[in-house]
Amino acid sequence: MELSERKCEASESMTEPLSQEEIRKMLTQTPGWEVIGNHIEKTFTFPNFVEAMRFANRIADIAEAENHHPDLHISWGKVNVELSTHKVNGLSSNDFIIAAKINRLIGTQEQQAI
Repeated sequence: MELSERKCEASESMTEPLSQEEIRKMLTQTPGWEVIGNHIEKTFTFPNFVEAMRFANRIADIAEAENHHPDLHISWGKVNVELSTHKVNGLSSNDFIIAAKINRLIGTQEQQAI
């Protein structure tokens, strides 16, 4: 099953972060995301502030539905998204599920990832 079709797990069931091998496999399914420290990150660009805010609000809808919330950094024409799982002090499958769902929004937005 594709990551974007999966549902996030309850954090209570998680005890360990993903291994480096698991992270490498999941990165192949989440183009444009990169590992920085103990989180994954991607920046999206837009022609103006309003479009960036609309995109951020769509991310918020996904986060609420999945009960897994990214850190969003919004500025004029940019949305930087950071994902990690605090419970495991690293990355879990939930981070990649949300990343894949956010990537799915790309096709419905006039924007590009940097």
